[in-house]
Amino acid sequence: MALHFERAEYDARRDRLVMEMADQKLDAVLLFAQESMYWLTGYDTFGYCFFQCLVVKADGSMVLMTRSADLRQARHTSTLDNIVVWADRDNANPAIDLRNLLNDLDLLGCRIGVEYDTHGLTGRNAHLLDDQLKTFGTIADISGLVGRLRLVKSPAEVKKAERAAALSDDALDAALPLIKQGGDEGEILAAMQGAVFAGGGDYPANEFIIGSGVDALLCRYKAGRRKLTKNDQLTLEWAGVFHHYHAPMMRTVLVGKVSKRHQELYDAAREALEAVEKAMAAGRTFGDVFDAHAKVMEAHGLTRHRLNACGYSVGARFSPSWMDEPMFYAGNPVEIAPSMTLFAHMIIMDSDSETAMTLGRTYLTTDGAPKPLSRHDLDLIVR
Repeated sequence: MALHFERAEYDARRDRLVMEMADQKLDAVLLFAQESMYWLTGYDTFGYCFFQCLVVKADGSMVLMTRSADLRQARHTSTLDNIVVWADRDNANPAIDLRNLLNDLDLLGCRIGVEYDTHGLTGRNAHLLDDQLKTFGTIADISGLVGRLRLVKSPAEVKKAERAAALSDDALDAALPLIKQGGDEGEILAAMQGAVFAGGGDYPANEFIIGSGVDALLCRYKAGRRKLTKNDQLTLEWAGVFHHYHAPMMRTVLVGKVSKRHQELYDAAREALEAVEKAMAAGRTFGDVFDAHAKVMEAHGLTRHRLNACGYSVGARFSPSWMDEPMFYAGNPVEIAPSMTLFAHMIIMDSDSETAMTLGRTYLTTDGAPKPLSRHDLDLIVR
């Protein structure tokens, strides 16, 4: 089996889930998030774009129901022994197959938790599932249950995050020589992703963000490339990825002259990130971190140019997004604890002057100050 952790680590994760199920009086849970399946068993696939489900009973036993295309994938990458295949066919309804499986597992009339809030369960499939389960037993929405268990990282997971962060740094190192007048965005992007792959890393759960000129103000990937001009701005958001563990970084790199507005926005971004670092302490909340960021932005008169969130938890994620919960936004009551891997990003987009500035990196929380996982400093990069 191609496992990325010791078997004992998976056993400990299963036991934590079983304890949580006991607290919530759940006889079984139906997991549809690929992150949940990967964390619990090592199962590694993009087959969650189709209907598949990991059934976990209160005694810790597990059964995966998936398609034939993922049968060998599950056998090779996971700890799973019991794998059931539903057949592709015209007008197939795999929810019926799942109901039959649950009946075989003697779960009729039981209290069953369903992981609804995931890209691994489409709206249509959720309707099919609900239709099959409406008379089966008591159904509870347990979305986020496994995500909360994944929030604090084990020592072995921290090592994955640290390796991912080293790959993030390698990607920036590969990009910098190419960021200059006449530099091609396509070549920059290829160098960054190539550095991650060359270092033994993986595809990210979402595309790297790259944009120059006015596109530097965008916070999402878009198709199309351009070449950098004499005085330009280039916004990059990327992540080193190792065994699906992500360590994102974000920078706006300047080409040529530093305008007064760029300097103003950089000074605010750095001050805000340093304030966030002070707030990112055990016992404080994710909302406290956002407030620290917002307070600095307000002091610089940048409230309307900032975003309504300034980061989030990261870990092992699958497409379409490397963003994990919880996020840094106003009022989020989730407490910070040691051994979380958290990405903080300061994003300032002044559409009036078409000036962009971003600054972000991934941290490991501790009993004291958070530890930046990047070896790069926070200085403004000018090429």
